[in-house]
Amino acid sequence: MSLLVRAPRLAARSARSDVFVQSRGMHGEYKHIPFNYDRKVPLAVKTFLYLGTGFSIPFVASYYQLSKE
Repeated sequence: MSLLVRAPRLAARSARSDVFVQSRGMHGEYKHIPFNYDRKVPLAVKTFLYLGTGFSIPFVASYYQLSKE
């Protein structure tokens, strides 16, 4: 089968699949966080502590290794 014959078929198939993906991804209201948050300050503090702990682990480990003697 030549490329000239396959090109319209592929274009039609990809156009249909794009519409299908868009219709599946629609939600009633836009929520990008998968949980309910009412108070933003405690959420910000918890997020900062969670990310800050993970970020500080290499620095604490390197300080520990360098201070051993």
